[in-house]
Amino acid sequence: MADYSTAEVARIVGVDKSTLLRWLYAHRVPEPKHVTYAGQDLRMWTEDDLKGVKRYKEQNYRKGRGRKKRR
Repeated sequence: MADYSTAEVARIVGVDKSTLLRWLYAHRVPEPKHVTYAGQDLRMWTEDDLKGVKRYKEQNYRKGRGRKKRR
């Protein structure tokens, strides 16, 4: 299983990194595990974390049209 950085996950999912961080801070996607490397606290995303972010985007956003309307 590969680990991904936050920037890589954002690129794979097709959103800006700031959007992904906003989803994290709003608790819309679960926080991945944190690793301290060379004094930096990094998020390490697994394949399961990536699938969760993709699922969130599919459920809440329409392709090319932005957010889905709330019912």
